[in-house]
Amino acid sequence: MSLNLELSSCVRASAIASGCTKCIDICPTKAIEFAPHLPAFTPEMCVECGGCVGVCPTSAFSLSNFSTINFSFSHFESPTVLSCKTNIPCLSLFSAEELVSLALGSEQQLNLDIGHCSSCEIASTLYPQIMHNVQEANFILSTFSTKKIDTANLQIEPSDKESAGGTRRDFLNLLKPESLARQKAMFDEQVASDDLKIFEFDANIISKIKNKNIPDKRKLLFAILKREPKPQNYETIESVDISFTSQKYIDEKCTNCQMCHRICPTGALGSVSNFSQINFDSMLCVKCHLCHDVCEPDAIHIQPTFELREFFEPSQRLLAKFDIKRCVECGNQFTCKDNETTCQRCQTEEDEATQLHQNARKLEESK
Repeated sequence: MSLNLELSSCVRASAIASGCTKCIDICPTKAIEFAPHLPAFTPEMCVECGGCVGVCPTSAFSLSNFSTINFSFSHFESPTVLSCKTNIPCLSLFSAEELVSLALGSEQQLNLDIGHCSSCEIASTLYPQIMHNVQEANFILSTFSTKKIDTANLQIEPSDKESAGGTRRDFLNLLKPESLARQKAMFDEQVASDDLKIFEFDANIISKIKNKNIPDKRKLLFAILKREPKPQNYETIESVDISFTSQKYIDEKCTNCQMCHRICPTGALGSVSNFSQINFDSMLCVKCHLCHDVCEPDAIHIQPTFELREFFEPSQRLLAKFDIKRCVECGNQFTCKDNETTCQRCQTEEDEATQLHQNARKLEESK
């Protein structure tokens, strides 16, 4: 198992203004760092706990041999206790959003074994996040479901089959030519893992960044919620109590620069062909905060409350509307305020020309 980063999905790759540090904050071994602005990691230092996978809002990080989505479907078919000793690398792999999906999709109660956390050497950053995720998931579940996630000090241990040591046959197999070649490749890989793995832009990465992708964990939540009966009454919760989506509003400082919906990685923010409005779909929002980071006038904000109606009746909301006109000078469309007839660029050029003319006139009069 190894840690992977899909750079095109990382919000820090989309804009240098991004202030996201979640992967660095959660990493218990400090294997992840910024080089200089993009995430980089040293494979040898990584313990493959998956903490960065769980906190990344856009699912840019992943583990090569473990998929939370595949595990979720297998769990729905054969419910098991989630334990770092038997079936998952670490409970921190699952975000609050995924825990909600796991709890709703299972016929039985979702149980998490936290019995090993107290003796875990890497629990300092992971355990608080695990408990926060459980608390958030249970709070959200309580607003429309009777299901609940239970944590218990079970201290489940691997079965004899899982923990058994190598046999003589295993040892002899290592001496085969193909095994020796495999061991040599693993050794070379181990040596390379001591180096910092740095990620850089190329044409393929830039092309992928332009695409709007919804993380698989959000698609899973969509599918699970469709099977749930709609509540008779929808509750409203505080925005601080939900980490994976939001509702927004835009104030009068907005200049319609279009940066927020151009930079949004999932398409939660959008516009129309003439850019006369900004729309928002909260169930596509992953609360990555990128739109806020790139907004120069600080015109976009998260609403203080979140309406859980969006879970069952998602809607696209109009956040801002603009008067779009065609400039009488250059013929290009522009956002009109106060009944202007020329775009800002043409108006700036005209103002500069007027200023130059006035300066030249003053110089002539002074002679």
